[in-house]
Amino acid sequence: MFDAFATLLVYRLLALDPASHLGQALHFFVMDTTKIFFLLLLVIYVMGLLRALLSPERVREYVRGKPAWLARTLAILLGAVTPFCSCSSVPLFIGFVEAGIPLGVTFSFLIASPMINEVAAVILVGILGWKLATLYVGSGLLVAWVGGVVMERFRPERWVEDYVWKIHMGETQLPEQDHSLAGRHRYAITEVKVIVGRIWKWVLAGVALGALFHGYVPENWVVEHLGGQDNWLAVPGAVLLGIPLYSNATGVIPLAEAMLGKGVAIGTTLALMMSIAALSLPEMLILRKVIRWPALALYAGVLAVSFTLVGWGFNWIV
Repeated sequence: MFDAFATLLVYRLLALDPASHLGQALHFFVMDTTKIFFLLLLVIYVMGLLRALLSPERVREYVRGKPAWLARTLAILLGAVTPFCSCSSVPLFIGFVEAGIPLGVTFSFLIASPMINEVAAVILVGILGWKLATLYVGSGLLVAWVGGVVMERFRPERWVEDYVWKIHMGETQLPEQDHSLAGRHRYAITEVKVIVGRIWKWVLAGVALGALFHGYVPENWVVEHLGGQDNWLAVPGAVLLGIPLYSNATGVIPLAEAMLGKGVAIGTTLALMMSIAALSLPEMLILRKVIRWPALALYAGVLAVSFTLVGWGFNWIV
């Protein structure tokens, strides 16, 4: 359906040559834009109906007071099903610290939340197939668990800014939620407006970048520099490339699709996706307001090493 619409618009109405770089790039852009936004609207609305009672405050309450292993598991799972990008996860990170939740558990949430969510998973399945979607989600869960454990070993509490510890955390009464179908519908519509309003520009940027990559980057160049599983430098290079870019797990999918279509190894593609989603420069700048440079450097280093190992591992397996 989406391919047919793109073909009709680009090749018939605009009369672009299917063999031209512009034609291929624009076809990719139109097809992926319509497909992703259709899935975004549908999935966010459905999940909004099911998640009408799940607020950031409840996420924090679910984790507080649990044993370490259970708290970490809940933090990762809740991070995976909450629609927070990296920058909007940081305020909740502060709330976790204020609530006395161990910082290692808090970092596990901070890793999982921007990198994994059900919207990105569904779009991954729809565009790239269930195998890559499973690999990405499974790798993200593993990185969130291991990364939080490693951070905890270094006692990062000593690097939290003093003002965070001094904030008085009062017990706030959660507002009553409207449990009716109409109330859930209003909540779901609000979710669609807020989330799509927050990420649409990053989705378009990701699709545009993927379209340029798909239409203009020669396949021979890609295979030579990024395509081989034996190219060990391609994976850390992809991780470094993702740091200055800012998007979320949804916005980076079109770029991953274009890379895979050009023959880039799956591990290299996964490493780039993870780096863009969870190791972006804007997140680092916001997180610096909460933790000092040693903790920030440790956090970035743990993620960079984890993403590189994931990329190498999948390239070796494949």
